[in-house]
Amino acid sequence: MANLRELRDRIRSVNSTKKITKAQELIATSRITKAQAKVDAAAPYAHEMSNMMDRLASASSLEHPILRHRENGKVAAVLVVSSDRGMCGGYNNNVFKKAAELEGLLRGQGFDVVRYVTGSKGVGYYNFREKEVVGAWTGFSQDPSWEGTHDVRHHLVDGFIAGSEGTTPARQGVNTEDHTVRGFDQVHVVYTEFESMLVQTPRAHQLLPIEPVIKEEELHLGDSALEDIPDAQGLSADYEFEPDADTLLSALLPQYVSRILFSMFLEASASESAARRTAMKAATDNANDLVTDLSRVANQARQAQITQEITEIVGGAGALAESAESD
Repeated sequence: MANLRELRDRIRSVNSTKKITKAQELIATSRITKAQAKVDAAAPYAHEMSNMMDRLASASSLEHPILRHRENGKVAAVLVVSSDRGMCGGYNNNVFKKAAELEGLLRGQGFDVVRYVTGSKGVGYYNFREKEVVGAWTGFSQDPSWEGTHDVRHHLVDGFIAGSEGTTPARQGVNTEDHTVRGFDQVHVVYTEFESMLVQTPRAHQLLPIEPVIKEEELHLGDSALEDIPDAQGLSADYEFEPDADTLLSALLPQYVSRILFSMFLEASASESAARRTAMKAATDNANDLVTDLSRVANQARQAQITQEITEIVGGAGALAESAESD
């Protein structure tokens, strides 16, 4: 009976855990839909911003610091995008492994690496291993917003513009006793790209400096129209900018970089929810299998107990019958 009681207690415990994992699976599934909706909603703005930057770059002669590669760079900043919560399988561990590979590569190239982290799991990971984290931001991994990521986006852009020879004001989240921190010559982001519900891939992306892609936009006309216009294939769109292209490019480049970084946060958010859904579904399935196995063992134990009781009753009845006959 003691063994049967223990089995039943364990079955109840596993069923309670299964309810939690199932609820987490359903929540993660709903958040994936919301995260994908955010990515889709941001796509038109991102597309138009990219087109505008291409047009400005083709019409501008500006040499902005964001576009310039620094030959003798000394400091590289690495932003590690992790989650605020656990129960998402190997999501965070894969990001940390990719970040370690990137940091090793940068140090091999002679850079001093400064580490920035978003997400509570990343902060805990590096603090436990006593690895320095220059800046940390938490609280928005599952639901990133433009306002919530303001400090991290602007700090990275300002730090790169300042360069390793300069300093930039320390924003909220930066771990320093001074009001300024040293700048850097490169900015890299390690995040997880959402490919599908089952596939999320950790990526290391160089955010700064960026290389402008200059496109010449051709005028696409029908075949009949092309026959009537000499050299129509060589026509390109002509734009007038107000103010001038250099001024616009200088003003929009930081916004363009912020948009790219924010899109990475959105990708990471969708990837985190997908990884959590996969992990919780696996946990729920394992709980179901464990309950099935424990129920089978409990039924066998109960059957053995009933068989023993019947044997004892039959044996007792036979002894009483023999006693009555002898009397």
